[in-house]
Amino acid sequence: MSRPSSFSLRGRKAIVAIKDERDATIVRRQFERLGVDSIAWEPTEAIDFAPDLALIDDEFLPLTQPARRAFLGRCPVIALLGTETPSRLKLVFELDPASFLVKPLRSAGIYAALVMAIERSERTNELKQQVVKLEQRLRSRRVVLAAVLQVMHSHALAEPAAFALIRKAAMEQRKTIEELSAEITAKGMLPRATG
Repeated sequence: MSRPSSFSLRGRKAIVAIKDERDATIVRRQFERLGVDSIAWEPTEAIDFAPDLALIDDEFLPLTQPARRAFLGRCPVIALLGTETPSRLKLVFELDPASFLVKPLRSAGIYAALVMAIERSERTNELKQQVVKLEQRLRSRRVVLAAVLQVMHSHALAEPAAFALIRKAAMEQRKTIEELSAEITAKGMLPRATG
């Protein structure tokens, strides 16, 4: 299943928290051109849908309610920066923005900020999934190593021969090496040494 293109924004939903009406008008107009459905949001309000992205004015920061910060953690955030002071930037970093725009806003740059935010978010999610898979593989490697050591000691075999024995038993039992290794370490069930 292919993911939708980051360059196509039509039909995406955005929450927009902007204090300045001029900036809000520019964003609404640009979103209409791009086919993005936007909903004005006050950070104190609850939201009953999952937005595809959020534009948050730095004047609303800090978002003191943890539930609001957690809510924004589920979609890419574009920070709207009015000042570049270290204290303000620190507050912006708490949002983990995927992109940013500098106020006063212009229509130029909004599309690029949206595309970059969505693409960065998707790439970050892919990397997180890869990390989870690698962590699972690392945990399974530990189990395989423990099983190999157990077979080495119980059958007086060298490491390559012990691993080959586990691999052969796993194939015969139609299990993965990791599954059989977990059984060996948990139950003490060892494959018989053959030949």
